Amino acid sequence: MTDEDIRALRPALTRFLGQFRGFFSREPTFEHLGRYCRGLLSDLARKSVEPIALQCGVAVRTLQQFLSDHVWDHDGLLKRMQQRIVNHHLPAPSDGPEKRDELGVIGILDETSQAKKGNKTPGVQRQHCGSLGKIENCIVTVHLAVKHGAFMAMLDSDLFIPDESWDQDRQRCRDAHIPETIAYRSKWVMGLEQYDRAVANGVRFDWMIFDEWYGGKPEFLFCLEDRGQNYVAEVPASFMCWTTKPKYRSLQRPYVAKRVDKTARYAAKFRRRKWRAIKLKRQTLPPQVWEVKAQQVHLAREGKPTDRTYWLIVARNIATQETKYFLSNAPRKTSLATLLKVAFCRWNIEHAFRVAKTEIGFGHYEGRNWQGLLRHMILCQLMLLFIAEQTNRLRGKKTGHHLGTSGLRPEHALPPLAGTEKRPDRRRSRGWSDPVPSAAESPVAELTNEIGGEAIVAL
Repeated sequence: MTDEDIRALRPALTRFLGQFRGFFSREPTFEHLGRYCRGLLSDLARKSVEPIALQCGVAVRTLQQFLSDHVWDHDGLLKRMQQRIVNHHLPAPSDGPEKRDELGVIGILDETSQAKKGNKTPGVQRQHCGSLGKIENCIVTVHLAVKHGAFMAMLDSDLFIPDESWDQDRQRCRDAHIPETIAYRSKWVMGLEQYDRAVANGVRFDWMIFDEWYGGKPEFLFCLEDRGQNYVAEVPASFMCWTTKPKYRSLQRPYVAKRVDKTARYAAKFRRRKWRAIKLKRQTLPPQVWEVKAQQVHLAREGKPTDRTYWLIVARNIATQETKYFLSNAPRKTSLATLLKVAFCRWNIEHAFRVAKTEIGFGHYEGRNWQGLLRHMILCQLMLLFIAEQTNRLRGKKTGHHLGTSGLRPEHALPPLAGTEKRPDRRRSRGWSDPVPSAAESPVAELTNEIGGEAIVAL
């Protein structure tokens, strides 16, 4: 990166933020947006409100109020950001193969956690903290990301509100300025809401992928299928299925569903299949080789086996002997190599979390206000998008699907911003309950892939 490139980032950021001016009713409030975003991109060791305010020369209280109290449409800003991603970085329906990645547009649903002290931060409690790998005092947030080729961006973020310690203590919620309409929802329900919002803003996913915590919720899988969405879900070894549709509904052993690990080991249809080696390329590490088997299986829906079948894929790492199980509703003719490549794209969101936490200050919010935390997450997403766009520009490695983004090209038919519902909406109301009870948390094993070369520049 040259000195000229670095100097060009400041006007580039000004132009980037200018497209969101309409969501701020007052010019001073919009000016705080620029100050806060420059602080997130700076080299400050701690990117909470106080250090950013002191660096910018504004009152700390003023910047705190910008996040928590000032009137600006953060939901509208998020929707405009999603629509920018659609128009500038994702293929239009009429785009040919030369502008589409071979795997298509992949949506990635995952969660992350951040350790916190005290009990005033919205959503904080002792719970499994994935970043520490143990039970700790922390908050958990659920996120939706999108990947197409080399492009990767965060689409949406939400704070998980625990049931007993928060939702059932409405005074505690009021103290944290959590609206009455915001209630406990299982994380997969939150992920489904994020998916619906992204689709409403023009995002079209070829695939959805997620880890075994989400994949282990059959109702979530059927909700995606009812929306016409293909997925490749990692599922736990205890997930139940049939290799052959049973003739009778019975609790007798020959007719009950079996765990996928037992099915893969003992079912005749799996035993007859040979392991197939598939090499998966990685960005900075040597390729991984996985042995895979696959078979069509039936799932249980409302207590009955499904008429249609699904892919059950067993993948075994040759080097480590780690075994993973994947389930997909993709058509039978889909290549097994394609399904495996899609499934292993999930490491991209783990990398995005690392960048957001180490470079953008994603976990540095120190306030006690729900709206302030939500706005902080949205602005971190916004800066990750800015970084992704500038990284592509400075590297000079725009892939074919980026061609024409600055000129005339087929565009998506996007819904208007005016008249859209504000967060929270009816899906976030206290009347929205989980179709199935939530299960206990389970640690999520991170893939060891890394991607290098991201440059975070102090402006």
